[in-house]
Amino acid sequence: MDIDYQGQVFDYVPAAAQAGRYPVVVVGAGPVGLATAIDLAQNGVPVVLLDDDNKLSSGSRAICFSKRTLEIFDRLGCGERIAAKGVRWHVGRVFNRDEEVYRFDLLPETGHERPAFVNLQQYYVEGYLHERAQELPQLDLRWCSKVTGLVQHADHVVLNVSTPDGEYALEAAYVVAADGGKSSVRSLMGLESIGRSFRDRFLIADVKMTAGFPAERWFWFDPPFHPGQSVLLHRQPDNIWRIDFQLGWDADPVAEKAPERVIPRIRALLGKDAEFTLEWVSIYTFCCLRMDSFRRGRVLFAGDAAHGVSPFGARGANSGVQDADNLAWKLRLVVKGEAPDALLDTYASERERAADENILNSTRSTDFITPKSAVSKLFRDAVLQLAKDQPFARKLVNSGRLSTPSTYAGSVLNTPDGGQFGGCMRLGAPAADAPLTLDGAAAWLLRQTGNGFTGIYFAGSAREASNFGQEAVPVRTLVVAPQGQGGPGIFEDSEALFAARYDARPGSFYLLRPDQHLCARWRAVDAQAVRDALAQACAAHAVQPLEHA
Repeated sequence: MDIDYQGQVFDYVPAAAQAGRYPVVVVGAGPVGLATAIDLAQNGVPVVLLDDDNKLSSGSRAICFSKRTLEIFDRLGCGERIAAKGVRWHVGRVFNRDEEVYRFDLLPETGHERPAFVNLQQYYVEGYLHERAQELPQLDLRWCSKVTGLVQHADHVVLNVSTPDGEYALEAAYVVAADGGKSSVRSLMGLESIGRSFRDRFLIADVKMTAGFPAERWFWFDPPFHPGQSVLLHRQPDNIWRIDFQLGWDADPVAEKAPERVIPRIRALLGKDAEFTLEWVSIYTFCCLRMDSFRRGRVLFAGDAAHGVSPFGARGANSGVQDADNLAWKLRLVVKGEAPDALLDTYASERERAADENILNSTRSTDFITPKSAVSKLFRDAVLQLAKDQPFARKLVNSGRLSTPSTYAGSVLNTPDGGQFGGCMRLGAPAADAPLTLDGAAAWLLRQTGNGFTGIYFAGSAREASNFGQEAVPVRTLVVAPQGQGGPGIFEDSEALFAARYDARPGSFYLLRPDQHLCARWRAVDAQAVRDALAQACAAHAVQPLEHA
């Protein structure tokens, strides 16, 4: 039986012996802060995680978690629980009034362990992450601990932490601010996120009911049950359904949350005799914004503290967890003295570009969903009319471009390709999964990678695979052989999907970063080239860190 994560209250531990200096302090125990702290702790970095509350998130909040985020959760040790509990889906339908315009499939191919998306209430995700955090002796989670002061020094940061029984000073080599859109750390440093707010309001209603809708994403433009506006429907576990109603800018955000206003809207969608109960109601407006820099000296910002997007497209929580994925391995190498401080500058540059991609997509979605001029609305309505019969118009319909992971194509950590490569993989992209077998047992490629740098060598035959010497390259390497060419300790490309997705030919070698992004590849392995690429991926050639205001 599931734990009542909404009802959990965590114990506050008195601050008597909590001062001292730590390699990393993370502020904010939401999904992003928890993911960052878990990643550090499970890879040997002592970390303190502070949160000013002692409960998990209230209400379902973020519910759509993407394939890439699930793969990150796998690496953190809780992906299976999240995938098993969540509602899996990959099909979306778009309606104009009462007609289906078209449908789309976010994962039309087989050969991936994880689905395109699962829908799962944020408090479950936080609950599973919290339970994983409790398993890690290097992770010290402190509830009811609010950061009320911050001073940076040349080699550390001093935080003032307020607790129910007083204040204390806490020192850290680095601080990760993952404390949400109203970040107290950002405020203490006199910083802000800048961007665009959209003049519209939306109602979120989580409804408990038994319904016959499939586990798909349904989006209506101008439906007869909510004319002139838009509606989004998602299924969650436990017979909970998320319904988003566009209200318009003139809607009263207080009055619209009242049951007597919410229930008639739901009945208009479901039918007057539908039986349901309200679980959670909220009103939100759209904002797309970000900080100008995600790094300020020894303080690094992640998740909503660094950037914010409108919820259509599920880009908020997913991009935040991907921030953590990018940052944690770099912090680990820096605090252990295995990489220069300048490596952290690449967290800022890579994830700032990712935030810009998400903001651009989110802004375009919002402008299409809520046109602000007569001309924009005329264009939108014409596109919807055409889309039912004209495939070209479907590419213009934008009900929220769903979250996709960023490719760090221009990253300074990448090494230029050693040869010509095709296929779907690009340099800087997160590694595509593929089914393998090892000694006759099924395996997945991504389960064998991550946390450290990983090499993948594609052999042309079982004999070539067995002759590959691990000592030839300075990184742990998976040896993959073609279908039918496996052997002891050698992975077999059981469905030939690794070869197809990576354009693998005999002798090809691939180097993955600890966050599973492809940073180098060659048509023939060369030990010195791999050593140079490892140095490049660790920013080892950087002369000194950049100055940060």
